[in-house]
Parts: sequence; structure tokens; C-alpha cells
Amino acid sequence: MKIARVESLDREGRGVAHVEGKAVFIDGALPGETVRYAPYRSKPSYEQAQLLELIQSSAARVAPRCPHYQICGGCSMQHLGGEAQVAAKQRVLEDALWHIGRVRAEAMLPPVHGLAWRYRQRARLSVRYVPKKGGALVGFRERRSTYVADMDSCEVLPDAVSSLIPELCTLVGALSVRDRLPQIEVAVGEAATALVLRVLQPLTSADESEVRAFAERSGMQVWLQPGGPESAAPFWPPGGPPLYYSLPEFGVRLEFLPADFTQVNNAVNRILVRRAMALLDPLPGERIGDFFCGLGNFTLPIARMGATVTGYEGSERLVARARKNALANGLEGPSEFQVANLFDAAACAGLARFDKALIDPPREGAAELIKSFSAGGPRRIVYVSCDAATLARDAGMLVHAQGYALRAAGVANMFPHTSHVESIALFERA
Repeated sequence: MKIARVESLDREGRGVAHVEGKAVFIDGALPGETVRYAPYRSKPSYEQAQLLELIQSSAARVAPRCPHYQICGGCSMQHLGGEAQVAAKQRVLEDALWHIGRVRAEAMLPPVHGLAWRYRQRARLSVRYVPKKGGALVGFRERRSTYVADMDSCEVLPDAVSSLIPELCTLVGALSVRDRLPQIEVAVGEAATALVLRVLQPLTSADESEVRAFAERSGMQVWLQPGGPESAAPFWPPGGPPLYYSLPEFGVRLEFLPADFTQVNNAVNRILVRRAMALLDPLPGERIGDFFCGLGNFTLPIARMGATVTGYEGSERLVARARKNALANGLEGPSEFQVANLFDAAACAGLARFDKALIDPPREGAAELIKSFSAGGPRRIVYVSCDAATLARDAGMLVHAQGYALRAAGVANMFPHTSHVESIALFERA
């Protein structure tokens, strides 16, 4: 056991100290605290450690709300107050922009806040049948482990889903395929919730009866997924209402399937879309490109504001869904959607040119797309990011190689109580 004074938080939400020339990353420790810790992984230049005792606590420390917090790996920052969590994420963004991209924003945007609890409208729950623990376990994985946490509720899932965890455990334990059901995907819409059972072998007729009874009792839609995401299909009840979420400020409703990508936190997504539109400022007569457009989350609000917009996405399935959403919202005129591999340099070089652009890439960022921007590239870019490091890398390219200025940047607390940093940045031709 060793003692350390914690100096800061790292990108994973761990306390960082320096002891005997080594960086020490301490799970659950906060800046300003003096702690007793025990290493569980040691390397020549750093150690990873678990917190054993608080000798001096931070004023920002709070009691975790979830009774499973010390075991479950779904959250990592419940011991830190909400405002301090957001401040830490803003610091991660600023540090990444400077240390990776060598850029600083001219202005830092106020953080986007939303629901702190019961906010997760998408989740992937792991499943494991463990007779020694009394049957099936359904939940997030334990910290630093492949084991499934033994939990009967979750403070970040909607109440209706959280309260079903014990019944899901019972359901899985009653199935003949309980050893061949590794996960349950949760997708919450405004009028329905779908639970997608990943089944690696077909259900028996008895299994089907159990699942139908569960669906009837719970009011949930149950889907079965025997293969990849595209194999997911509704099982019970037949003809249920579609999954959808809405953006009321823009008069848009977007339907989706359980396997489609949608944001985890709909309340924050609404605010994020509003901010993106304010920064982008789409105007009638402008041509705008929406890159990595998905279902049209930003594309359709851009079209609603009067600009002509083209959404690009690598998935034919998502492009088909986006076109359907445009038609349903009466926006098929000002919007169009195309399939494009935005990670391929040649494909990016052949894209049309636009007055403005919105970029919302996955964690890999948008390096090839950004390299394709020349002097004739968009004069304004709004970049929505789910990874501070790749945003910083791409920001460095935009500023140092493409002649843009980073006008503003800020975080959106899309995943409260986790170290995940969602952010938004505005670039303009210098």
C-alpha cells in the first residue's frame, strides 16, 4: 500500500498522481485528494491502481447514487459532482486540442447539460448464465473484468427498463438457449421500447412461449438477432408501433430500427442539434454537406431551415432510412442522401463542394475527408465529435494545413457519470 496526492483526472476519469518518478492512475480518486492505494498493474513508467482509503477527500466528492457502482463498469464518475464532471470533460477537450492538435479555440462554448439520471435510451447489456450465482446475470460488465455485474437495477437506464432487469434474468434462465444468448440490446423510442435478444441458436417452441409471455407482461417489443445487426427482426408483439424520436424545435420526427445508430441521450441530442444549427446558420440558397449523416439527425433540421443539403453515409441501410425519414417529414426536396466511404481518400476527393459542412464522424474521426478540403472547401464547418483525441487531430489538420480558424469549441454531457467526452467545434476560413 502506498500514499499519494492526486493532481488531476485523466481521460478515463482516473485520478493521476506522481510517485517516485512514475505516473500513477488511481481508479476512483479525485484531484486534491490524499489517498492510500494499491497497484494492480505496474510498468516501468506508470502504474494503474485501486483506491484503498481516502485520507483527505475532495469537496467535489459525492456519494454514488447507484448501489452497484463499486462493481459495475457502466459508470466511472458517480463519485464526482455533476458540475465537476462537466468541468473535467471541458478540461480534457482543451488539453487534447492543445497537446494533440496544437490549437486553442478562440472561445469556449457553455457546456450542454441534460438529464443526469435515467437518460440512457440505448444500451448493450451483457448476459451470462452462472448457476453458482443463482442463474442468469443481465447488466453491464464489472470494472476491469469480462464478468457481468450482479445487478437488479440501473440508475442511468429509464425506469421501465431498469425495473425489468430481475425479470430479464428470470427469462434468460428459463430458456433452453440461455448459454447461447450473450447480450440484450436496449433501444428506447418515444412511443415504444425494443429489447433485442442476440440468440446464437434458434429458440424452441417452449422458448418462444416464454418470450411472448414476457413481452405481454412487460409491454416491451422483443426482437431476435441471430446474426449481424441487419438480422434483427421483430418477434413479439406483431405490428407494434415504430421506434422514433423527435426534434420538436425543427418539426422533425426520425424513425429508426433497434440496430441503427442513434444518440444515447435524446434530451442532450435536442440541445446539441439546436447548437449545431445556431453555429452552422443554414440559409436559403446555401448548399451544405452533412458528412456521416446517419438517419438525418442534422440533415433534416438543416433542410427545415431552408438550405439545400446532401447527407453522406457509408451504410446503404442508413441512407435508405434517412431517405424514408426525409419523405415522411416532407423534406425530400431540399435534402438528398448518398452512400459514400468517407474513410477513403479517392471517394472523398470526388465529393461535391459545399458552402458549409457539418461533420459528425465515429471515433475514428474524419482525416481523409478533411484532407480532401482544398481552397474551395466549405467556408464554415461544424464538427460534432465523440472522441476528443480525434477531434484534436482533425482540428490540427484544419487549422495548420487547410487554413481554417478554430472559432469555438465546447462539450456536451451526453454520457453523465462516465468519462466519455462529446464535443462540438466551429471552424471558419481564416
